[in-house]
Amino acid sequence: MEMNYDESVLHQLEQELNVRILPGTEIMMDVGEHHFVKSSASSDRVLVPQPSDSKHDPLGFGPLSLAPIFPQLIEMYGTDLAGAIQFTGVAILVLGFSNFIWVPLSTSFGRAGPAETLQPAIITDIFFLDRRGVWNTVYFVFYFGSLAVGPIISGPMAETVGMASFWYLNVAMHAFIFICILFLFPETKWHRMHPDEMRAKGLLPSQQVSDEKINSTNTENKDLEKITTLGGMAGLTHTATAARDPWLGKGTPSKQQFKLWQVNPHPVKAIFYDLWIPWKLFAFPIVEFASFVVSWSASSFLTLNLTQAQVFAAPPYGFSSDAIGFMNFAILIGMFIGLATAGPLSDWISMRATRKNRGIREPEMRLPTMIPYVLIMMLGNFIVAFGYQNMWDWKPIVIIGYTCAGIQVAALPAIASTYAVDSYKPVSGSVFVSITVNKNVWGYGFSKFITPWIIASGYVPPIMTNMSLITLWCLFGILFFYYGKTFRKWTEHSHVHHM
Repeated sequence: MEMNYDESVLHQLEQELNVRILPGTEIMMDVGEHHFVKSSASSDRVLVPQPSDSKHDPLGFGPLSLAPIFPQLIEMYGTDLAGAIQFTGVAILVLGFSNFIWVPLSTSFGRAGPAETLQPAIITDIFFLDRRGVWNTVYFVFYFGSLAVGPIISGPMAETVGMASFWYLNVAMHAFIFICILFLFPETKWHRMHPDEMRAKGLLPSQQVSDEKINSTNTENKDLEKITTLGGMAGLTHTATAARDPWLGKGTPSKQQFKLWQVNPHPVKAIFYDLWIPWKLFAFPIVEFASFVVSWSASSFLTLNLTQAQVFAAPPYGFSSDAIGFMNFAILIGMFIGLATAGPLSDWISMRATRKNRGIREPEMRLPTMIPYVLIMMLGNFIVAFGYQNMWDWKPIVIIGYTCAGIQVAALPAIASTYAVDSYKPVSGSVFVSITVNKNVWGYGFSKFITPWIIASGYVPPIMTNMSLITLWCLFGILFFYYGKTFRKWTEHSHVHHM
């Protein structure tokens, strides 16, 4: 649990609720005499994790652009299409493994670093559990959206002012973003003490004293009725909520949080853990499930980037680079549809299931949200594969097929990765390193074999095979919906929950 309850309190909650509370299981409403900080004075929704009473707690703080220019790359470097596509494949591979540099540095010296895996960790730093679905979807929309916007810009620039100008623009934008992050982005990593740590510092009574107190309380109250409802329990008043966290929604970063780097008493140890934990997480079924869903969903989008110039620059279409680039607007629109629907739907389904489950939140509750987006993914791949193969008019391929690709790549990765982060929040950065390495290794391999396979067998076999694999990994969501808590039980004593 992100609440980081004392073991004795956790045991008491389990007795009162008659449920096993594993890492990832959260209590979203008051239970008996246990009262928590709420989202507002008028709400009964418990905030997870519980914010501190500090003003500076962050929880209170109110390369695929190459797609349309492959013909220019082929001409410039005297290679074939398969060779030109490796510009993308190698970039994907390097980006994936570079996270083994940036994430350890971000853990040891501060979040302000350029890496694609940092944003999900920052989301868990500054947003409560019930809003992570929305913001993880925002992250994926901007992440994959940038890969859709890149071709829109690179195509016209290659046609009008030359391909090199696009790369100059790319470097300038990266430099600007890096400077902004370095000097204007406050540190969001916030240490929330584990009960064992608090007990060692004398902030909590010893485990033996706590157990004796609970046993005494249970004896005195053995005739009290069982809890049958959590709504309307007496206890925490609006004034008490404000008193416990006076800075909720009004906190601001401190000067220390704007420093270029943060002090870490054990930097070498932190770096070692961040190098090792991502590999360890590959043995955790939930992380592996999220990695495969994200990887193959992204590869469905990658298919369009790697094939659109090959298809639409050739007869019978004969489109120019800028026209091919503009086709990515359909993907971008699809991503915004995914943004508007997936995150809110995921959080709504989870909260609805939580209320039906007496205020107990399980990470698996968001998995049913995947169902409509799996169907959309299948529709998009069917249209693109058979449209390419049979040379349909470009309109259904782009308007329906590309839009479906945008919707699913905004939704499925966000839902699956949020599930993994909800289950292993203390190592959210390492979770995304595992996911990203898996995704980018598959992306590199996919870029390596898709062009020769298309040349040998046409578009339908590779695209439909990839679609079948996406469907297969997503179908494992049924297994995790029913047995995910069992998988979490296997890892409940892992030290990753205490980092």
